[in-house]
Amino acid sequence: MVDGPKAKIFNDSIHGYIEMHPLCVAIIDTEQFQRLRCIKQMGGTYFVYPGASHNRFEHSIGTSYLAGYFVESLRRKQGKELDIEEKDVLCVKIAGLCHDLGHGPFSHMFDNDFIPKVRPLLEWSHEVASEKMFDHLIESNGGVKKMFEKNELGDKDICFIKKLMTGETPKSEEEWKEVGREKNKPRFLFEIVANKINGIDVDKWDYFARDCKYLGIKSSFEHMRCLSLARVIKSGKKGEAEICYRDIAAGNIYDLFHTRLSIHKKACQHKTVNAIEMMITEALVKADPHFKIKGENGREPSTISTAIDDMVAYTKLTDHVYYEILYSTKDELKEAREILQNIEQRKLYKFIGYTIPKDNPDEKGVPAMRKEIFDIVKENAEELKEDDIVVQLTPFKYGGTDDKDPVGKVRFYAKHRENESFNIKKEQVSRMLPVVFIEEEIRVYCKERKQPTVEKMKTAFLEWCTHRGYEVENKGPRIQRTDHNPNEVEHDDDKDLHLET
Repeated sequence: MVDGPKAKIFNDSIHGYIEMHPLCVAIIDTEQFQRLRCIKQMGGTYFVYPGASHNRFEHSIGTSYLAGYFVESLRRKQGKELDIEEKDVLCVKIAGLCHDLGHGPFSHMFDNDFIPKVRPLLEWSHEVASEKMFDHLIESNGGVKKMFEKNELGDKDICFIKKLMTGETPKSEEEWKEVGREKNKPRFLFEIVANKINGIDVDKWDYFARDCKYLGIKSSFEHMRCLSLARVIKSGKKGEAEICYRDIAAGNIYDLFHTRLSIHKKACQHKTVNAIEMMITEALVKADPHFKIKGENGREPSTISTAIDDMVAYTKLTDHVYYEILYSTKDELKEAREILQNIEQRKLYKFIGYTIPKDNPDEKGVPAMRKEIFDIVKENAEELKEDDIVVQLTPFKYGGTDDKDPVGKVRFYAKHRENESFNIKKEQVSRMLPVVFIEEEIRVYCKERKQPTVEKMKTAFLEWCTHRGYEVENKGPRIQRTDHNPNEVEHDDDKDLHLET
């Protein structure tokens, strides 16, 4: 009789019936992985798009499936040429499964907004936490550890998996020895889960398909077409193996990056989503010193912000923290609780307006922008404090890294030249593709919700934009009401809206 779990079939809403390796099943059946059931894939987006209720749990399983499918497809097509071993395939599957173990409450909101506010000097990311949680998962689950040994995966393979999770290719001979592989032999495997070269990887393929389905947003990108047209070719001066795509896939790859931009513009960076995530972040900041989480034996209980240093405590930190604060009766959590109650009652920060500047300001200029707007409005709105004004700099990157065309970093091959790779110029694909690949929006919100104050803020924002030479959206003349109560709170147009564009 064989010890440990057997392979299992999962019915996934995106990929259908998929079989998971017994070791992957053992990893799934741990509290460290099950924790991902309680972390929304899209953070605060669920408060605006009620269909976006999917979690990191199913995304991780889908990513593991695609990672395995991709590497096995390459092996079928190119066979001995690639020299991929069975244990390499398993390592890629595990990397796909565990790549998001380190996400905190409300996913990217936690590492992009909350942690920088409470621990500004700390260089931390969910990728770093994923590696730590992966180590903790293995060490605290004897059955999983035995399954690693049974599949002949040792310390070097675990190191290899962690590198695959982050896409960090070993650079020196010493680093290659640490992962137990010959130098550059499986280099292309580091492009499957998290591609640091051009951003085309199975993590995106799964979340594009999954997010679009649950958001109700159409996508023209087909990941299976990309996958079927991929092959490994030695390219560049060093002759390093790299995943390349047929030239006829270039248009589909532009669709990939357009889909990414659409999801970010319509959902992740939706103005109301941003307002809600600002409020959740503020509530967590206020609750942080008073919220205690029991961690590893012998250690002081962690706060929300220090739980990232103790994986036992961090395992217990999920989206549930929102409801623990919301339903608490502790006096010290009163301020945080009131903010969350306002979210529940849709009393959100008011969106004042946005502009797309041409000078590409950075975050360091945000405090000066807020002060300039406050200086304009303060004479007419004595009830307003500078802290009531929120200026947010929202970047939109076509490729997610810089202001260059991301497809320019992709290598292609032709039908009758399968072992030669080349780049394709944008104009060879279409002359109707983007010219600019990055832009920033300056968005202004007001915490004070009374209608007269909101109107004064909108007037001040327009004056500020004019002073700075920024263009603003023209919605036509606004009719000033004469019958309003000065203490009336302006109605939220999106209060019951599930999709606002």
